[in-house]
Amino acid sequence: MDPITLSRWQFGLTTVYHFLFVPLTLGLSWFVAYFQSRYYQTRDEEYRKMTKFWGKLFLINFAIGVVTGIVQEFQFGMNWSEYSRFVGDIFGAPLAVEALMAFFLESTFLGVWVFGEGKVPEKVHHAAIWLAAIGSNLSALWILLANGWMQHPVGYVINEANSRAELVDFFALITNPKGWLFFWHTIAAGLTTASFLIIGVSAYHIIRKQNVSLFKGSFQAATIVGLVASTLVFFGGHTNGQYMFETQPMKFSSIEAHWETSAPADFSILTIGDLSGKREVWSLRTSQLGIPGVLSFLACNNFDCEVKGVDAIQAEYESTYGPGDYIPLMVVTYWTFRFMMAIGFLMMLLTFLFLLAMRGKYENAKWMKWVPYVIVLPYIANASGWILSEMGRQPWIVQGLLRVQDAVSPNLTTVDLLISLIGYTVVYGSLAGAMVYLMRKYAIAGPDAAMHESVDVAPARVGADD
Repeated sequence: MDPITLSRWQFGLTTVYHFLFVPLTLGLSWFVAYFQSRYYQTRDEEYRKMTKFWGKLFLINFAIGVVTGIVQEFQFGMNWSEYSRFVGDIFGAPLAVEALMAFFLESTFLGVWVFGEGKVPEKVHHAAIWLAAIGSNLSALWILLANGWMQHPVGYVINEANSRAELVDFFALITNPKGWLFFWHTIAAGLTTASFLIIGVSAYHIIRKQNVSLFKGSFQAATIVGLVASTLVFFGGHTNGQYMFETQPMKFSSIEAHWETSAPADFSILTIGDLSGKREVWSLRTSQLGIPGVLSFLACNNFDCEVKGVDAIQAEYESTYGPGDYIPLMVVTYWTFRFMMAIGFLMMLLTFLFLLAMRGKYENAKWMKWVPYVIVLPYIANASGWILSEMGRQPWIVQGLLRVQDAVSPNLTTVDLLISLIGYTVVYGSLAGAMVYLMRKYAIAGPDAAMHESVDVAPARVGADD
């Protein structure tokens, strides 16, 4: 119960909770914008209902996501002041751009879209939702570029006089491959999350014969996007893994519990560790039941390349950075990777099967009653991926430059952190309850309720010639 451990728990709790909302906001914004465009193109009232219904769920998710995201900014100063002091010159730049350009863009035009229907020209109202979607995704880009720098620092120097990292090449920061790989992976994950929400909610209404035509259209659009997006998640993850192999070899080997250097390197089907989570007790790989060469392929796109083991990398890091334990908690990295990967393959398979089923009268199929439960799949995968990404670089908070134990605020006490941790848990638990209640309420209520709550205007007549 020391301040470092409690600070890590608090940041992990608030960050993972916040990240539950981020992917859905990123992905659902594009669906709402698309349905809005289809309405203005066709004047088909069904598309307007789609826009209102999915837009309602998008707004609920967006609102709670914003509230939970604000806490992240405060924690840098409250719990991690030494981190802020060390990287403030670098980390502050993309966050400032995110706030000034992206967040204001999405918030402003989201307001125009929500309150401007029938009051502003159609072209402005139409553009507003697309600008809000672009702003949301630009916001994610700048945050991921900042996080990418923490994983793979570039474009900086260390000022020895004040022991601070200082930015000397902004272009290197914004072109950091790590940040862009994160962006690709996150945007694809967002579209997958939104697709599975739409698939699940649509299936719920289809099997109850409620607005069947509308929800079949939503189901089909989400299935196509879900298949493409989940495939992009897979390729993005594979590319990210190869870059991880080059820049964060300890993280790469730890996700496989790969202790000894080998060429070729086999993929473990199952590894059991000790109670510390850092030592292997038994593995199917060492029992000759692993998958030969697959870890080498994940690292290098061939089945013969050498993959350094955790023990060798630990010795190398001790020689470079001094004595210490540079091995992350293996039980976390090993299993979160497998949860993420297994669910990713499952989502690809499900959307492919849904696509095949759409050729027939799937609305009467018995298996449809189970489809609403697929909503939880991307949430488990997203949380697993985020935990893997952050836990895998331990003990570093900035790879190779600053350790977590040196980044925490020096004046924090256990009592301070217990009070704030309990407080955040209670508040976030309440927000979770409100989120589930509201999303469930409006998802079940259907598009008619969303239309009833919208402003009663005839948007086709307002500014149609402008």
